[in-house]
Amino acid sequence: MQLGWTKHGDGAHVAPGEVVAPGERLTWPRTIGIGLQHVVAMFGATFLVPLITGFPPSTTLFFSAIGTIGFLLITGNRLPSYLGSSFAFIAPIGAATASDGQSAAIGGIFVTGVLLAVVGLVVHLAGARWIDVVMPPVVTGVIVALIGLNLAPAAWGNFQVAPVTAVVTLVAVVLVSVLFRGILGRLAILVGVLVGYAFAVVRGEVDFAAVGEAAWFGAPTFTAPSFEPGVLGLFLPVVFVLVAENVGHVKSVAAMTGQDLDDRMGRALLADGVATTLAGTGGGSGTTTYAENIGVMAATRVYSTAAYWVAGAGALVLSFSPKFGEVVNTVPAGVLGGVTTILYGMIGVLGFRIWVQNRVDFGDPVNLTTAAVPLVVAIANYTWTAGDLTFEGIALGTASALVLYHGMRWIGRWRGTTPDLASPASVAPPASGGSAKGDRETDRAD
Repeated sequence: MQLGWTKHGDGAHVAPGEVVAPGERLTWPRTIGIGLQHVVAMFGATFLVPLITGFPPSTTLFFSAIGTIGFLLITGNRLPSYLGSSFAFIAPIGAATASDGQSAAIGGIFVTGVLLAVVGLVVHLAGARWIDVVMPPVVTGVIVALIGLNLAPAAWGNFQVAPVTAVVTLVAVVLVSVLFRGILGRLAILVGVLVGYAFAVVRGEVDFAAVGEAAWFGAPTFTAPSFEPGVLGLFLPVVFVLVAENVGHVKSVAAMTGQDLDDRMGRALLADGVATTLAGTGGGSGTTTYAENIGVMAATRVYSTAAYWVAGAGALVLSFSPKFGEVVNTVPAGVLGGVTTILYGMIGVLGFRIWVQNRVDFGDPVNLTTAAVPLVVAIANYTWTAGDLTFEGIALGTASALVLYHGMRWIGRWRGTTPDLASPASVAPPASGGSAKGDRETDRAD
């Protein structure tokens, strides 16, 4: 692994059409500025999960920083990424905490991390082709979508606490996303939270008592995990989402830098698995790569891993300020209600986006059924109890997607009523000039 970086050009400018590659850097002052910008960009992703689930923000930030540094090491310093809190954990953490306490939810995060790390090892040794077989786009899309849509009632619950503040927050996010371009527009969630927070302060909805009592410097609060078989099943679907997110991140960075990063795929999954496992040992939220990573890199055209070392170090320093953590904890329910109304919807739409990007054919009854049934199961939050084990909408929706797709495909091939997807005739040709996905990623980078 090479930890050094070569200076890109004069270290101050990036010529049109060029990017600063992972192994390059700008001058250190510019690199530090871009690295701290990543920390700011990830605030919304990093802190909303602990705010919603009741986890300590400082602890989550600590494990986010440690996870980011570990990610860079495990991927050989070739893959730029900041690991923030995964929204896929919100529903299972909430259910596990309600039934068996916060330590049981932390145990679920730990087990999820271990499973993801195992997947990463398998991908590293055997290649990533089997992921496409087990989780084709129609399955991946529906799993991502059902997690966001299953959380809709939680958004409504917070919205009702302070509807005026929630509306102001929601409107701020919407307006910032369309009024501004570049990095500010990409930080619409964070800016919306800040606007809603300021509005809530004016209305007297924020209590600063805990902030005044908190020390400026101190270690994060750690909580040991416990393992309750009855709730572990709630976390299994999250593994599929984390796989899809990490694979998408690697492919996006590869497309925008023009580098072949397929050999980093297994390492990326392993690294995120290790980071999530570490979070599960002490009370942090599970981690994942984020669209904010891609957004900031696309806006700055800087893919230098040096910036992410700065981001990890900056987050680590902030995690040792209890006062900073208490400030984050003061964000009121109304602000959360407004921002999660759009955020959870965005998660659902990201699943649909996977279908669009991969041209999923819903004229095929297998694809149509695979998408339709799990969405209703998740939105209605179907529940099944077997002894001490309880499975709810997200877990049942994920299981139904996998069973329906592979079961119907098997029956269709046996009866000859559906095409064999492995045959050349059943695979759509790529768009002229390269794959459609690669073209889209390149367009987005520009």
